[in-house]
Amino acid sequence: MDNPTPEATYRFQLTPDVGFAELGKFADYLAKLGVTNAYLSPILQAVPGSQHGYDVVDHSRISLDLGGEDAFIAAAARLSQRGIGIVVDVVPNHVALPTPESLNPALWSVLRDGPESPFAQWFDIDPSHGQPILLPILGARIDEIIDAGDLVVDPSGGPGGEPILRYFDHELPIRSGTASLSIEELLAAAYYRLAYWQIAGEELNYRRFFDVDTLVAIRVEDPEVFIRTHEVLLRLIADGTITGLRIDHPDGLADPEGYLASLAAAGDQPWVVVEKILAPGETLPTSWDCVGTTGYGAASILTALFCEPEGAGVMRSAFAEITGEFADWPQVAFAAKKEVLSTILFSELHRLAALAHSACQTNVRWKDYSLKGLTEGLTEFLAHMEVYRAYVRPGHPIPLISSEQLTTAATAACESLPHRAAEIGLLQAMASGQLGRSETIDDFVVRFQQTSGPVLAKGVEDTASYRWFPVASLCDVGAEPDVFGVELDAFHRWCLDRKAAMPGTMNTLSTHDTKRSEDVRARINVFSEVPEKWLGWIQDWQYLSGPLEFDDLSGEVTESEVPKLRDARTEWLLWQTMVGTWPIDRERMGAYLIKAVREAKVYTSWVEPNEVYEAALSDYLDAVYDNATLMESFRLATAHLKPGFVANSLGQRALQLFMPGVPDTYQGCETVDLSLVDPDNRRPLDADVLQGIYDRSQAGISDPYADHDAAKMRVSVEGLQLRGRHPDAVGPAGSYVPLVANGDAANHVIAYLRGDSIVSLALRHTMALESAALEATRIGLPAGQWLNVLTGATVSGGDQPLSLNEILGGWPVAILEATSEAAVAMNDHDAD
Repeated sequence: MDNPTPEATYRFQLTPDVGFAELGKFADYLAKLGVTNAYLSPILQAVPGSQHGYDVVDHSRISLDLGGEDAFIAAAARLSQRGIGIVVDVVPNHVALPTPESLNPALWSVLRDGPESPFAQWFDIDPSHGQPILLPILGARIDEIIDAGDLVVDPSGGPGGEPILRYFDHELPIRSGTASLSIEELLAAAYYRLAYWQIAGEELNYRRFFDVDTLVAIRVEDPEVFIRTHEVLLRLIADGTITGLRIDHPDGLADPEGYLASLAAAGDQPWVVVEKILAPGETLPTSWDCVGTTGYGAASILTALFCEPEGAGVMRSAFAEITGEFADWPQVAFAAKKEVLSTILFSELHRLAALAHSACQTNVRWKDYSLKGLTEGLTEFLAHMEVYRAYVRPGHPIPLISSEQLTTAATAACESLPHRAAEIGLLQAMASGQLGRSETIDDFVVRFQQTSGPVLAKGVEDTASYRWFPVASLCDVGAEPDVFGVELDAFHRWCLDRKAAMPGTMNTLSTHDTKRSEDVRARINVFSEVPEKWLGWIQDWQYLSGPLEFDDLSGEVTESEVPKLRDARTEWLLWQTMVGTWPIDRERMGAYLIKAVREAKVYTSWVEPNEVYEAALSDYLDAVYDNATLMESFRLATAHLKPGFVANSLGQRALQLFMPGVPDTYQGCETVDLSLVDPDNRRPLDADVLQGIYDRSQAGISDPYADHDAAKMRVSVEGLQLRGRHPDAVGPAGSYVPLVANGDAANHVIAYLRGDSIVSLALRHTMALESAALEATRIGLPAGQWLNVLTGATVSGGDQPLSLNEILGGWPVAILEATSEAAVAMNDHDAD
C-alpha cells in the first residue's frame, strides 16, 4: 500500500561518527518536536569515512560505517515505536571512483575486464570504439610517472590475491594475462587509461556528477542496473522500514520520468520528492511520479520575503562602487556559464559537440556544419539556457514548455552570436527531437539535457553566486540574487500555486546544500533594513583592517616592481559573513573563505590554487581576528541587528511550518543555527544542548528577544505539534486563505489561515517598526476563540479586527489555534 505523506520531516546528516545508533537515540526527542519522519542522508555503502554518503561504492549493502543493516533496522524500530517513519536519500545518478579503486567492486570489474565484465553496461562511458576509460588520477604526466617508477606491479595485492598495479594509495586491476609485461605494455593493454589529473576537464570520456571526476555516472535507465542498484532499498520499502524517498539530482539521469515510473512500478509506492531546482516560472512536470520537490523554492521565496527592497538597492549600488563589479546579475551569470563551458566542463561540451558533428555526417545536407562551428554554437546555446533541463524524451512528442525553453535559449544565442545562427538553429532542432531519430541523434537529445544542468549548477550556483552578492542572503541554491524583496500578494499567489500543483511537496529553509543556514540569511537580511548603518560599518571596517591586497605575479616584473591587486569583493563578503555568523571562530571562517574564493575562480580556484593570493587572504584574516577594535565592532553590529534578526528568524520559520507542503527541519535548525556551506553545516548535533533549549522553551518565554534559541525552539515545537493536532487543515485538502492587515504596518504583516483552525502570522522589516504602528494596524480573524500557542493568551475573532499588539503579545510572530479544545491541549502539553 502507499505510504502516507509525512506531517513533518527532520534531516539527519549521517557520518561514521553519527550513525544509526546515534539516530535511534534521537527518537524520543523527535517525537517531542512533533516530527513524523526522520529524513536521512544516503545509507548505502559509501567510500569508507565518507562524511556525506553520496559517494556510493556498493549498492548491495547498508553502510557498515554507519553501523550496518542490523543497526539500521534497530534504529528504524526505535523510531517506529514513537510513530516516526524514515525517508531515505537515494543516489541513482552516480557511484564513487574510490581510492583504492578496489572498494567499488562493479567498477573494478569493468576496469579489469572491459566489455567482458558483467557490469559493463552499468557505466555511462563514451561509446567511442576502443577507447579505454580515462582515469585522471596521476600527479604529473604519464611519462614522468613511468620514469619515476611510481607505477608498481603487486603480484598478489588485489581482491582474492589477484595481481594489481599500485600508484601510491591507488590500486588498479591488471588485464588478464598482462601482469608480466612491461609497464608501458601493461598500460597499453588495459581497459583504462591513466592520465594527469589536470586533463580531466579536456578529455574525460565518462559522464560524471557535475565536474567531480571521482563520481562516475551510471545508466540507471537500464532495467538490470535499476534493479541491482535499488534492490536493498526496494526490500526495505516493501517491509515498511522505509516510508519515503528523496531522489538526488534526477536531472542527471537519461530519463527522469522513466526512472520515477520504474520506482512506482517496483512495489509499494513510498512518498517521493525530487531534488529539483525550478527556475522562476518553471513547474515540475506533471507526468512525473512524485509528489514534489525538496523545497529550494520555499527557502528562496521566504528569504526574499524578509529582504527590504529599497535598502537592498542601496547595497547593490554600494557593492558596485566598492568592488568595481558594475555588471548586473544576468551578465555575471551568463559570463560564468560560458567560462565553465570553456574550462571545467569542456570535456562535456566537446563530447556533445562531437555527437552533433557525428550526426551531421549522416546527412549530406548537414555536412557543412563543422565541429568548430557546432562547438561555438553549442557553447552559446547552453549558456543561454535558463532552466536546468528541457525534458525531451526520444520517441515522445516534445512538451510545449520544453519547446519554448529551447526556443528561448536558441533565439537569445542567435542574437548574441549571429554568425553561428545556422549552427544554433540546427542544434535547437536536434535537441528538440525534430530531425528524426537515430542512435546518435537520440544520444544527443539526452546528452544535451544532461549537460545543461551542470552548466547552470557550476556556472551559476558555484561560480556567479560567489562573485555577485550585494545581499549575500539572496545568493543560494535556486534563488534569484537580484530579486530584492517579494510583495505580499506575490507570496500568497506562490503559496496558492504550490497548494494546487504540489500539496504534498517538501518545504525547507536549510539543507546540506545551502550556502548559508536559514538564520545566517535571516541576520544578513537585516542589513537591507538599515543600509546606512551597513555602509557606515563597511567604511569603519575597511579603515580598521586595511585592504586585502596581494602580489600580482601575472606579468614579467622584477621583485622591486611587483604591483599589488586588491580584492574588495572578498572584503565585502567577509563583512557580511562575519556578522551573519557571529560569533564565528578563525578556523571556520578561514575554511569558508578559501572555499568561497576558489568557487569564485577570480584569483584562485580548485583546479589552479593561487598560493600567493591564498596566503595573503590568510594573513588578512589573521589581522582581522587579532584586531580587538574590529572584533568589538562586529559584536556591537550584531547586537544592533538583533531585533530584526529575531523577527526574521522566527518569522520565516512560522510561515514555513504551515505553508502548503511538508515542513522539513534541517538538523539543529529547530533552534538558532549559524552554519555556512558544507562541510560547516554537517557538524554533529549536541543532544544535551538541544534538550536544554527544549526545556527552556517549554518553561514559558516572556521575552523572545532575550532567549532567541528557546524562542525558535518554541515556534518549532508548538508549530509542529499543532500540525499534528490538525492534519486536515494543513493537508492537501486544507484551504489556504491570505489574511490582510490594515493600517500603518500593513505591508509588514504576512498572515494566512489554514483550514478553519490555524493562523500563522509574522512581521517583516521590523527595525523601523514602532509599537504605535502595530497598535494602529489591525487584522481580522474568523469568529471564535483563538489561542496563541506561543504565549498562551487567547483572543476573540469576529467582526471586530484586532490590533497586532493584541495578537502578538510582544512576539514578532503569532501561531493561533481555534476551538476551546486548544487551551486544554496547550495546558496538558505544558504540564508534560
